[in-house]
Amino acid sequence: MAGSLRQVAGKPDTWELRVYLGRDSNGRIRHKHSRFHGSRRAAERELARLVAEQEVEPQIVSEEPKSWGLSTTVNDAITAWSENGWEDLSPKTARRYQDVWDNHIRSSVGRRRIASLGPYEVESFFRQLKRDGLSEGSVRMVRAVLHRACRLARRWSGNVLPNPISDAELPSWTLDEQSTPVRAPTLAEVRKLLAASDNEEIRVAVFFRLLAATGIRRGEACALRWSDLDQPGSAIRVDESIVAGKGGAVVKGPKTRASIRSVACDTRTLDGLRELRIEQERLASSCGETLPSDGFVFSFEPGGRTPPYPDSFSHAMSRIRRKAGVPSDVHLHSLRHFHATALDAVISEAQKQARLGWSTVHMARHYTGGVPEEDRRAAEHVGELLGRQADEKPPKGRRS
Repeated sequence: MAGSLRQVAGKPDTWELRVYLGRDSNGRIRHKHSRFHGSRRAAERELARLVAEQEVEPQIVSEEPKSWGLSTTVNDAITAWSENGWEDLSPKTARRYQDVWDNHIRSSVGRRRIASLGPYEVESFFRQLKRDGLSEGSVRMVRAVLHRACRLARRWSGNVLPNPISDAELPSWTLDEQSTPVRAPTLAEVRKLLAASDNEEIRVAVFFRLLAATGIRRGEACALRWSDLDQPGSAIRVDESIVAGKGGAVVKGPKTRASIRSVACDTRTLDGLRELRIEQERLASSCGETLPSDGFVFSFEPGGRTPPYPDSFSHAMSRIRRKAGVPSDVHLHSLRHFHATALDAVISEAQKQARLGWSTVHMARHYTGGVPEEDRRAAEHVGELLGRQADEKPPKGRRS
């Protein structure tokens, strides 16, 4: 009788236990899954107990509950996918899929039988979503959920069911209909935001300063621990991220391998972090707690053992933006765009890629806003070249 365990990503004391149950009548391997909280040694003991229990009193391997055929609906496929696949997704992604399903699919095309759908019906559904005011990105997300669910249903049905989404095309959006991309705010706008944040509590002010000064992502800043600040060369270590999951904030691995990096900080930002540490130590002490080295820097809990909820800082951004008189198209993520643009004049594209944790240097085109100074220099350079013609003698055979 086999069993295995693995650590749940981002949760040092949480383990996924799996015990082999056997095969069902269709020959599919079945396992019993269980989560355990505690040390690895304790998890190994619990796994051994579960394996022994299965050997003494084997559980009956249940039949496959899903019946894949002409009556299978889109909702059936998404339900099966959510039960057998969503646990591998990021909590943020799973929540986004759930929202798409609940708001746009479940009560409409979700009720339709997959076998009755064709590309025409699917494209009509997409166009109706567009008429209802959904953005291009939202409709693309709806298509992605439908495509994956129907593709899995086709596979699980042994190719009995079709995938009507694969040949369906999305409607087109004109430039006027497309959503406005995130822009890089100006230096003046960022300074206004930082000045307004100084009137907030210290963790909010330091959080805003850190994002503008380093360009790290919101989730990366929320995952910052005090031990990440003890780096040589006045740098911080970025190797985790926080996402919003069911019931609160969830620690997860970095977005990409390139996201694991050390980021240099300026003196003023480091001073702000030191002041925040003093305040967090005072708060912990007043509550009879200590501030551990692995505590979260921006935690709202005494002792810092609970990471902050990322949306808390996004809500703070809305409040501070109004106080600062900054346009509403500047968001928390805009500070990352500002940082990327500000770096153009001082470092290479390769170094900027490393600092911002991009997997490819091509991301610079997405994050870097127009730089008026460079555009002016280009105009003057070409104008100077064109202006030289008046001072030069025309070539023979042409009129002067």
